[in-house]
Amino acid sequence: MIAELISGANGLIWSIPLIVLCLVVGLYFSLRTGFLQVRNLPDMVAQLKKGETSPDGTSSFQSLMMSLAGRVGMGNIGGVATAIAFGGPGAVFWMWVSAFLGAATSFIECTLGQIYKEKDPDTGEYRGGPAYYFEKAYKHKAPGLSLFYGILFSVVTILAMSFFLPGVQANGMASAINTAWAIPPWVTAIGLVILLGFIVIGGVKRIAHFAVIVVPAMAILYIIIALIVFFLNFSEIPRVFGLIFGSAFGVQPVFGAIIGLAIKWGVQRGIYSNEAGQGTGPHAAAAAEVSHPAKQGFAQSFSVYIDTLFVCSATAFIIISTGMFNTFQNEEWLEGDSPVIGSGAGEMSTAVEPGPGYVQTGLDSVFPGLGPTFIAIALAFFAFTTIVAYYYMAEVNLTYLTRKMKNRLAARALSRILQALVLVSVAYGAVNTAGAAWGMGDIGVGSMAWLNIVGILFLQVPALKALKDYREQKKAGLDPQFDPRKLGIEGATFWELRADGHSLQGKAGGELPPEQLGINTTK
Repeated sequence: MIAELISGANGLIWSIPLIVLCLVVGLYFSLRTGFLQVRNLPDMVAQLKKGETSPDGTSSFQSLMMSLAGRVGMGNIGGVATAIAFGGPGAVFWMWVSAFLGAATSFIECTLGQIYKEKDPDTGEYRGGPAYYFEKAYKHKAPGLSLFYGILFSVVTILAMSFFLPGVQANGMASAINTAWAIPPWVTAIGLVILLGFIVIGGVKRIAHFAVIVVPAMAILYIIIALIVFFLNFSEIPRVFGLIFGSAFGVQPVFGAIIGLAIKWGVQRGIYSNEAGQGTGPHAAAAAEVSHPAKQGFAQSFSVYIDTLFVCSATAFIIISTGMFNTFQNEEWLEGDSPVIGSGAGEMSTAVEPGPGYVQTGLDSVFPGLGPTFIAIALAFFAFTTIVAYYYMAEVNLTYLTRKMKNRLAARALSRILQALVLVSVAYGAVNTAGAAWGMGDIGVGSMAWLNIVGILFLQVPALKALKDYREQKKAGLDPQFDPRKLGIEGATFWELRADGHSLQGKAGGELPPEQLGINTTK
């Protein structure tokens, strides 16, 4: 009964309209921004080298790593495998398309996250995200509606980040570890809960520092391993790209008949992996210290490239070049009711579930004995940092809901409850079935994407104004500085105070209300 409910809800959310919405909106924002994902590529790289930092905000690089901690995870390994399993190799091409177009969408949402961020009165750290910009952008025009939409997104995000999504990461980690070392999932669940308990108590600073160390190292090592496979299987390159492009456009004999599924699974798993448009990136983007919101928008756009064009592509090449995959007719593979409609040249056993096992088997065919162990280690780091990032985003949205509560003790109690919920979700996901875990994860991603993408279509103007302002200042040889009043942007109180030279320091380093600083906010 529960499995049927999960499957039904997932099918309803990830229907054709959402797939079309993701692609069309990405193309629309690409056109509106003049294809910034190409035009402003130098700015993306420069911002990672020269990003500012402060006691209250992370650097652009740290913020990028926080964002990648949430992006680079089970979706980059197991997600690519399931996309190929149900959409064929052509799904990889549509993952690339979703990443290229999604880079523009990510810029819009993450720039909005910066524009409407604020400081936490208890910790002094920067907070922001879709809930914040939904409320603030139209606060002066439609306060009731904007507040309702912000609260709605916040509640959905808390449920997604604390209940629906952590289980996918935990399940993938437990599965990979069990394949590599025959460790029961319940043992992994206990160890994961204990380690995660230490991390989530530390706050955004510890998350940033932890992610900065772990994510780049593992991502680089993973890509290096994939490159070694690439050169060892150099003769397979034409066949790999032939399968990907042929399947994507319906001309490949075996997989061409499922072009619709290739698009569906490519976009769905692409969004799951790079999260462009989902509304997760703005949380990390808002935590960064920058002189202009567009700067962090560029940095976050670049993270979409890193996630999909580099890490996901590495996974796809390992799987397809070694031929270790099967493509099923439908998703009923767990019950053994789905026939195989296409396979790679590696004669992959149908007993291996689509997921980390495909990558482990593929890598093991090149490096006997190494594949399962390396993927288990890589996925353990990737999945763990993703769960930590999930908790951070859930915490940000809980802070949004409780920031005006006078009873701070009650607010802290709710925070502890949230931490407990995440730990329970992780433990349950680790011992649950893969199909159920993925179904719940897709519900979380899709629900957030619907709300956020529709929302930013209405709120795009401030981000576009910020982009135009950045380009004009850069063209004039200036280091872009942001004053929202000059651009006619309302509701960006933080930046108004910053432009006036105020330190924004209140109790515990938090933001003082404008009236306490003698600022006339009605002008």
